[in-house]
Amino acid sequence: MKKIIIASLYLFSTLPASVYAEDTLALAPLTVTATRSERDSRLVSSTVITRYDIERKQINSIEQALRGIAGVNVVNSGGLGKNTSVFLRGTESDQILVLIDGVRAGSATSGGAAWQHIPISEIESIEVIRGPKSSIYGADAIGGIIHIHTRNAIASKSAINPVFSVGTGTYAHYKVQGGVSGAVDKAWYNTHLSYQQTEGFNSCAGALGYGCFTNEPDRDGYKNYAGSARLGYHLTDWLSLEAHALYSGGQTDFDGDYVNEADFAQLIYGAKATIQAMDFWRIDLTGGVSEDDSTNYLNGMKKSTFDTQRVSFSALNNFTLMPEHLLSLGYDFQDDSIDSTENFAETSRYNNAVFIQYQGQLANNQFILAYRSDFNQQFAQNSTWNASWGYAFDNEILVSASYGTAFKAPTFNELYFPDFGNSNLNPEKSQSYEIGVSGEHINWNWSLNGYLTYIDDMITYDSSIFAPNNLSAARIMGLEAIVGGQFYGFDMLVNYSALDPKSMDSATFGNVLPRRAQQTFRLDIDRQFGYASIGTTLNVEGRRYDDLQNNRQIDGFVTWDIRAEYQFFEQVTLQSTVNNILNTQYQTVAGYNSPGVTVFFHLRYEPTL
Repeated sequence: MKKIIIASLYLFSTLPASVYAEDTLALAPLTVTATRSERDSRLVSSTVITRYDIERKQINSIEQALRGIAGVNVVNSGGLGKNTSVFLRGTESDQILVLIDGVRAGSATSGGAAWQHIPISEIESIEVIRGPKSSIYGADAIGGIIHIHTRNAIASKSAINPVFSVGTGTYAHYKVQGGVSGAVDKAWYNTHLSYQQTEGFNSCAGALGYGCFTNEPDRDGYKNYAGSARLGYHLTDWLSLEAHALYSGGQTDFDGDYVNEADFAQLIYGAKATIQAMDFWRIDLTGGVSEDDSTNYLNGMKKSTFDTQRVSFSALNNFTLMPEHLLSLGYDFQDDSIDSTENFAETSRYNNAVFIQYQGQLANNQFILAYRSDFNQQFAQNSTWNASWGYAFDNEILVSASYGTAFKAPTFNELYFPDFGNSNLNPEKSQSYEIGVSGEHINWNWSLNGYLTYIDDMITYDSSIFAPNNLSAARIMGLEAIVGGQFYGFDMLVNYSALDPKSMDSATFGNVLPRRAQQTFRLDIDRQFGYASIGTTLNVEGRRYDDLQNNRQIDGFVTWDIRAEYQFFEQVTLQSTVNNILNTQYQTVAGYNSPGVTVFFHLRYEPTL
């Protein structure tokens, strides 16, 4: 029983304090994150979710935004504000590098981001970069990168652009938000505040042998206060400065026999200087801090606190050697530290790294080469590299191939959590292969990618010993297909993923890695009719297993959402959505419930000043 309690505490310590764009249907829009440069590269498999998409599809959470996107699996433990994990291309949830405005986000103890507390109201766009990127970003980017950009105002039409909105829906869900942004001469700014709360529903089904290990048939609510700010200024033709901050805090209830409520606070802030030293030489200096704090309670009695901090700094030099040829040289620094009521054997570590990348084009051939050397305070030196090649035919069809390696050190929880951590864990290392073909046409675009990833010493939770453990190896194969475009006035987007994530360890050979749906399908259809619009989303997810031993299978499910919008005046828009209209009863984590049919109304006011 002690091991079960310790495992529960460990899990809850992770509660840290178009294809999609309106103006383009490109499957690979300009993604600065993919190559750390402002170059449009179709060699990188990516999806960009914009603010327009968030508002048009009436998205209320990060989970809803990412669910069903090609290569992405999202699991949730009981509704809004409850523990949420994101798997990218079958890798673990902490094998994704999460950036918020360029700052490494997430808990230093768990290694993962608290997706459930990232406020969708403060987000301008989300970049999903699929495939290993450790050669330019270092550890954590085995499966890829998800880069979240907070609200911006560079493209503001006037000096003052206010926006206000209110919303209400099922489970006593209320939202209110407002902000102002603008651009004046060489300066731009944005500030935005939001609040939401819900009484929720009973998050756990009450299974005593798994899930929350208890039966608490009550409603589990959630409150969130959030705000973001950004300020930038072009000092000269060659120097620009920008500062940004994001805060998210509140309280969440859940079911558990050791802790069942938590206060949380996340603060991410940073600054960036862009220097155009010469016509061919650009320097980007960025620094930031990610603070993640949580205090856990059992029926109002304080049980534990976890306060973590990540400090990062980066210096990037981009040299344009000739048209279509770019050389990048960079240095990264990261320092993680923790302060907790739990007695961790180690409470800090740092990492230094240097990297080089070359992007070029010769005739119809495109290529990217990158190499990185990391020195980790605990695990010494590690090198990673990747190579990508593509050939563009005259009919806008591109064939591509890539190979990449990646490295990830175990987290503080995995190594040192009292009575739970495994100090003998080895770092994870991976090799990934990918081939793809894509096409960009006048009204529609498509892509098809297949990949194969081998991970040595993959760390996963082993329920048989109630502790993390290294698998000798894991093999992940997958296929992703995306088709999007405009058909007879309808904007349509199809995402399909097939996944085969298997353990190659002798004790669990051939077993499916837990909590990854082996097939996902998502269809989005939207249509504008003058001042009105309608839309729908169909999401299909196949079966998955909740444990590495494959003893608990979770059935697949289908959800169907519908939405509508009407613009009464130039400044006033009313939206309504019905999610899970089929009232499907489903789970993505064994023992934890998901919302049934829900209705939400949203009124937005954007006055022109």
